[in-house]
Amino acid sequence: MANKKIIKPADLSEMKEKLVKLNRVAKVTKGGRTFSFSALVVVGDGKGKVGHGLGKARDVSESIAKAVDNAKKNLVDVPIIKGTIPHEQLGKYGAGKVLIKPASDGTGVIAGGAMRAVLEIAGVQNVLAKSQGSANPHNVVKATINALTKLRSPLDVARQRGITLRKVYEG
Repeated sequence: MANKKIIKPADLSEMKEKLVKLNRVAKVTKGGRTFSFSALVVVGDGKGKVGHGLGKARDVSESIAKAVDNAKKNLVDVPIIKGTIPHEQLGKYGAGKVLIKPASDGTGVIAGGAMRAVLEIAGVQNVLAKSQGSANPHNVVKATINALTKLRSPLDVARQRGITLRKVYEG
C-alpha cells in the first residue's frame, strides 16, 4: 500500500474519457434472453496520463460509468516530448501487437481505431502507429498502453547511463 501512487481528486476531475467499444451480450435463461452491456473506455488528461477500463452492467450508462471508474484506477504516465513520443516502441498483449513511432511536427495522429483513442487521450499530437496481429479492441488498447509504458524519457536514459542529457542527443 505504501508504494501506490496517490492521485488527488482534483486531478481526476479534469480527465477526458473516450468510449472505444460497447458490446451487448446476452445470457439465455429459462425466462428468455437477458441482455447486458460491456464497455471499454480510455481515460486521460491529455498531458501524459492514460488508463483503460472495462465495465459491465445491465444499463449502457451504468456500464460506461463503471468502466470510467476502473480506468481511473489504472492510470500510467507517458513521456511526451514536443508533442510526440521519445522513440520507436513495440507493444504486445495477447495476439495484439502495436508499433508506435515518433513523428515530426504537423504529422498528426496516424493510427487506427482503438490505438487512436489511446494516443489522443494520452496527449500525443504527432505519432505514426501500426496495429499488427489481433484487431480485437481489448488487445489493441492493452498493447498500446504496454508500448507507452515501455517508453523512456531522455532524462531517464541519461541518468541510467550516467551521462549528461546533451550526450544522449549527440549519440
